[in-house]
Amino acid sequence: MAYTGTPVLLDSLLYRPAHSLIDQSLHSRMGVETTNGDGFGIGWYTPDGGTPAVIRDTGPAWNNRNLREISAHIRSHLFFAHIRASTGSAIQQTNCHPFRHGRWLWMHNGAIADFHRLRRDLCMVIDPSLFADIEGSTDSEVMFFLALTFGLDQDPPTAVARMAGHVESLGRRHGVEFPLQMTVAVSDGERLWAFRYSSERRSRSLYHSAEVETLRALHPDIKFLQGLSEDTRLVVSEPLSGLPGAWTEFPESSYGEVGAGSAFVRSFEPMPADGELPRSPVP
Repeated sequence: MAYTGTPVLLDSLLYRPAHSLIDQSLHSRMGVETTNGDGFGIGWYTPDGGTPAVIRDTGPAWNNRNLREISAHIRSHLFFAHIRASTGSAIQQTNCHPFRHGRWLWMHNGAIADFHRLRRDLCMVIDPSLFADIEGSTDSEVMFFLALTFGLDQDPPTAVARMAGHVESLGRRHGVEFPLQMTVAVSDGERLWAFRYSSERRSRSLYHSAEVETLRALHPDIKFLQGLSEDTRLVVSEPLSGLPGAWTEFPESSYGEVGAGSAFVRSFEPMPADGELPRSPVP
């Protein structure tokens, strides 16, 4: 889950909705795993700017007393929250999302297929000045540092497209038919981008909330909506509620810059990185 807009207490979205992220950690309806208990993390920005704060732990989110305690006291205008089901890497704090580098936050749902075979070659492309900052052993963190290498600071959509293109090109050279599965959220503390893509064109679910004005018109009885600014938006893997008209699914192979009153959704295609050949289209 990623939130941007009017500052709110984290627990108003982590715990209170009917199908909150904490409920999803036990009862996911759309994920590969019903239970996501291999760790969790939250990252949030403060109004004074600077680097975001990050808290991560290896236990399940549903019974963590510290998470419940701090989420009732932290208010933020932009925050990430992630629950983890490991795809093979170790269950340790450094492998929990979100990942941070400078002012950037990154979290990922999905996997690089046969990552154990591709990991060395992928890491060799990462800028040497960044490589020492990799703390864990996940494919998700390697994707983040590839995106940083490919210019995340200058042009996030292009950097993520180049990262995806490099993963697919390398994977297919190693005989991996469908190398990449991803939904990604990334932010620099001012803007928020979300991506939905997979080599197989059967991507994990990803939704964004409707405009606040639309939600107020549809559900005038919900008091929580009355205090939100027009630029408030949520990005989630699964809707937090069954409110009619509240959620819009990101199309297959798309990305959006979320906030500023709307979600500007565009098509997403991997790009060749550093002279690589474009990937072959998948039917």
